Amino acid sequence: MGKPRVAILRSAGINCDEEAVFAWGLAGADVSLVHLDDFVATPNRVDEYDILTFPGGFSFGDDISAGAIFASCIGQALSDRIRRLVDRGGLVLGICNGFQILVKAGLLDVGTPDTACSLTINTSGQFTCRWVTLESKSSNCAFLEPNRHYFLPIAHAEGRFVVSDGGEISPNRVALSYADGIQRIGPANPNGSVHDIAAITDVTGRIIGMMPHPERYVRYTQHPFWTSIPEPTEPDGLAIFRTAVKNVG
Repeated sequence: MGKPRVAILRSAGINCDEEAVFAWGLAGADVSLVHLDDFVATPNRVDEYDILTFPGGFSFGDDISAGAIFASCIGQALSDRIRRLVDRGGLVLGICNGFQILVKAGLLDVGTPDTACSLTINTSGQFTCRWVTLESKSSNCAFLEPNRHYFLPIAHAEGRFVVSDGGEISPNRVALSYADGIQRIGPANPNGSVHDIAAITDVTGRIIGMMPHPERYVRYTQHPFWTSIPEPTEPDGLAIFRTAVKNVG
């Protein structure tokens, strides 16, 4: 197999698309920026790609709620195509606003009947922008190494993962959890997410939505303490993209 083909979906308000292009390129993928309208008009274009990425930002100004309008534009036609992509070994990544989109489009759930999930306003009531330590929980996620810690930046106002009252979460759906780390700045859990959840996957482990921004840590010098720590073998964000490239197909 040659380089996997990645489509990064953009629309009004998306602002992390170029960073995602750069990250996937470093990881060895062939990357294209595709406007959401192009996929909506011609859903079979999804079949041309191996990986879809829903990047961060404030799609459509986050009117109504974060990611809701973008999610409604996906509709049944694109949702079916996306599931077919996963069935043939493809991958789907949603970052921050992209995580919100995947949840509200019904492409991610917590794996238990009668339990709804969503992302809502941080318990602080404020936009939070800092670095966090994360622990990989899933053993079958195509984007992550099991039992690894990642150090990545976050930047969101509606990143608190919640479930319906009394709801339960299947353990194999939790991909990343906020964790203590020696470089912690502020509470380990920055937004009040239930069970410290920072990312979830679908049942296949091939669709992931995450609040942290791996595309913002693909070079050593992007680390906030890069002048005082040893150079890592591979920046944690880049590791996520490279793991995905290795596992596609």
